[in-house]
Amino acid sequence: MAANKVLAEIKQDLEGYVGNKIRLKANRGRKKVMERVGILEKTYPNIFVIRLNEKKSIRRISFSYTDVLTETVELTVYNDDGEVKITGNKM
Repeated sequence: MAANKVLAEIKQDLEGYVGNKIRLKANRGRKKVMERVGILEKTYPNIFVIRLNEKKSIRRISFSYTDVLTETVELTVYNDDGEVKITGNKM
């Protein structure tokens, strides 16, 4: 039950940053790490969506809040106050 509370807190944290620039570092397995900068577009009950402006197209990728909790995905939000790191270390 504690994990559900932490997931809800991560979702609530992200909801406040919708529309802000975000740096994403995702571990894709087998020494593959993706680092991108995009915009936090939308939060849903189980996932959040980041819009990436690639060279020729706009791409959207989604991750679950569990990815943040397990540190598969690291998020840093850029806002007026500077940088804010979103982590799952709330237990």
